Amino acid sequence: QLQLVESGGGLVQPGGSLRLSCAASGFTLDVYNIGWFRQAPGKEREGVSCIASRGGRTKYADSVKGRFTISRDNAQNTVYLQMNRLKPEDTAVYYCAAAKVPDYYCSAYPWSGNIYDYWGQGTQVTVPS
Repeated sequence: QLQLVESGGGLVQPGGSLRLSCAASGFTLDVYNIGWFRQAPGKEREGVSCIASRGGRTKYADSVKGRFTISRDNAQNTVYLQMNRLKPEDTAVYYCAAAKVPDYYCSAYPWSGNIYDYWGQGTQVTVPS
């Protein structure tokens, strides 16, 4: 079964940190761009970060730039999202997704949901105000 599984979410105080993981099973991630998205209650899904298949290109939403870092370990078939200096507005369900597209899509079309082939089930991140 081909799937992505996110983990690492939880409740953290403002200013704290979490590291989310996105692990693939049934396929290898090394030919996929990986995007992280989030959706807060009552809001539309938004793109957070993207990393190209070989890790050379990354993209961040302005709202998380300088606080979040995306990385990947293709040997472990896992992508990470390190989230520092968390704010209440970061509260959302976080999803990872895999797209088998050229690396430059991470720069040009990082938040186009329809290019992604696989999606995880999401992990909740809560930062109380």
